[in-house]
Amino acid sequence: QVQLVESGGGLVQAGGSLRLSCAGSGRTFSSYAMGWFRQAPGKEREFVAAISWSGVSTNYADSVKGRFTITRDKAKNTVYLQMNSLKPEDTAVYYCAAGSGLNRGYRTYDYWGQGTQVTVSS
Repeated sequence: QVQLVESGGGLVQAGGSLRLSCAGSGRTFSSYAMGWFRQAPGKEREFVAAISWSGVSTNYADSVKGRFTITRDKAKNTVYLQMNSLKPEDTAVYYCAAGSGLNRGYRTYDYWGQGTQVTVSS
């Protein structure tokens, strides 16, 4: 069993930055690939970024490539999403998830956090 807790969300102006954290627990956490997803009101949950269990490989949605960076600190059992040059369309609830690969489909992830709200004002 893996437990995930996100933090770091908030309100920021367009062009600003935020760093989200996802703290994981459970004996097998470090063996999972990790992903970040987001869901805006009335929209489907969409893939944002993923990182392999080793931290070597990453995958990004085109909409965030060059602005967001996913990393993981295995010693701290924590995954981060650094978000720069934020836009109003980045406003959503952001979720971290644990899965078996760098997949973009949310149904392929096994464990989910509760989510953290990110609001970008124009």
